[in-house]
Amino acid sequence: MHTDPRELLNRSPMSPLQIIVVGITIGLNALDGFDVLSISFASPGIAQEWGIDRAALGIVLSMELIGMAMGSLLLGGVADKVGRRPTILGCLMAMALGMFMATTVSSLIELSIWRIVTGLGIGGMLASINAVAAEFSNSKRLPTCIALMSIGYPVGAVLGGMVVAQLLAAPGSDWRSVFYFGTGVTVFCIPLVYFLVPESVHWLSRKQPVGALEKINRSLQRMKHSVVTALPVITAEARKKSSGDIFAPALLAITVILALAYFLHVTTFYFILKWVPKIVTDMGFTPSEAAGVLVWANVGGALGGVVLGLLTIRFEVKRITLLVLFLSAVTVAMFGQTIADLNRIALLVAFAGFFTNAGIVGLYTIMAQAFPTHARAFGTGFAVGFGRGGSVISPIIAGFLFEAGYELPEVAAGMALGSLIAAGVLLFLKLNPDRSGDVPAPVAEEAGQPVPVIPAQAG
Repeated sequence: MHTDPRELLNRSPMSPLQIIVVGITIGLNALDGFDVLSISFASPGIAQEWGIDRAALGIVLSMELIGMAMGSLLLGGVADKVGRRPTILGCLMAMALGMFMATTVSSLIELSIWRIVTGLGIGGMLASINAVAAEFSNSKRLPTCIALMSIGYPVGAVLGGMVVAQLLAAPGSDWRSVFYFGTGVTVFCIPLVYFLVPESVHWLSRKQPVGALEKINRSLQRMKHSVVTALPVITAEARKKSSGDIFAPALLAITVILALAYFLHVTTFYFILKWVPKIVTDMGFTPSEAAGVLVWANVGGALGGVVLGLLTIRFEVKRITLLVLFLSAVTVAMFGQTIADLNRIALLVAFAGFFTNAGIVGLYTIMAQAFPTHARAFGTGFAVGFGRGGSVISPIIAGFLFEAGYELPEVAAGMALGSLIAAGVLLFLKLNPDRSGDVPAPVAEEAGQPVPVIPAQAG
């Protein structure tokens, strides 16, 4: 009989409910991809209706990224303290409120405020769902589950963009339709999480709130696993540990390396996402054709996430991530050498999207493995929140390079360095490939280190 429910989940095949929960995290991550693209769709209508220039509009476009960074940094720790489930529900409500209120505004200041609110919700949710995907998987499937969760971003960008394009083309619609749709989808997700996502057994086992044993066994029964008779023994010293331990000596190096690697790689990732439409239109193609090329970047990104997830079943995730970061730099630099051939551009952008998003997925997977349960959401949130700074400065750096007179080959090569340097930083990460960020044993809790994963059975 298993005496530790975390050990039970690590060893056992995944149940239908666990698979459903991972599927829900994919959908929740898709909200991020949709939101990033939705403001791009809405911005022309906003500019036309309010008569604002590009500089002012650019400020509004950056507000969501600032909110996401703040949400990841601030709310990841909340998920470690009060639980994954309530944090996700709270973030969804903030997102729904922010999206709906964006339809009622009449000034840039008001719109900026509600975009920050939406970004806060998304940032906090991203940190939480990374932990949920890790903690509802077994040891064998953990990297794959994280990879699948991560592909929600490009999938949401593609599908959401297709829907929004149809909405804006409908007679009588305006830019507010984008946010009405986003509100509806977000509200729909709230009951899904409430009824189908129980609190993490790993979190309950670690924090042990009132009624923890009953909640754990109720969740285990819903997941078709056997119940446990007692809670794991958590020492007094282990109980003193907090999410702030990501800055303690045992985890500080991991925190710094992952945050820096994510930041550097994101500068390359967002160069493709933000500048491809402008580059393509400058080559003489229509905005519609440029938008189609960007879709291929997201299609490639989704495929890259799936392939990386499948590869992690057989290969150690750090090595795969190092490889895709290097190939990310190569393909982005190759994109800079392209000629004005739309099919060739689309192919190169798809390859760049494949490897840049695979790098994101790999880093997310490493975060889930590297941080222990009591600091997993905050550790991920800090790394992602810090990394969002790369998403803010990436288009700015590229813009200054173009303005300084550099041509596309030089700019693309310069922006590709982000992924290459990120790979160099990641080389210093000391992460035993046989370890996971879970903490199934009291001894490991006391040490404050990730522990060896219990060998997974088939399934």
